[in-house]
Amino acid sequence: MAELTNCLKCDSIFVKNKFRDVCEKCWKEEEKAYETVYNFMRKRENRAATMKQVVEATDVEEELILKFVKTGRLKLTQFPNLGYPCDKCGAIIRSGKICDKCTEELRKDLHIHSAEEERRKEIEKRDRQATYFAVDEKFRRRGK
Repeated sequence: MAELTNCLKCDSIFVKNKFRDVCEKCWKEEEKAYETVYNFMRKRENRAATMKQVVEATDVEEELILKFVKTGRLKLTQFPNLGYPCDKCGAIIRSGKICDKCTEELRKDLHIHSAEEERRKEIEKRDRQATYFAVDEKFRRRGK
């Protein structure tokens, strides 16, 4: 759904939608930058260029190139030395949002958390079974 917001680059007001997150003027600038980067990367001798080399050759900001990669406009399968930073640690990755190391770390943390939850539930269950409810018995006898 479209919403009225300020452009992230020039702060002008525009209608944001799922296709554009910047105003018309800035979008056109991004499209020119994309064409510049794509034309550079399309050449066979530039396909193995690193992010630094692409930035230097095209004068396009790294953030904008990363945006092209994350939105799928530049396919990493065609450009083996390009990547983007892991959302957690910043390591360069080629797919997903976090690197394999951070994924494994999160799995271990979740496993530990699950084990602790099971342990806590087991202790709670044991405590419930071992508790003697003398007060309840007293009230039940009076009610009869």
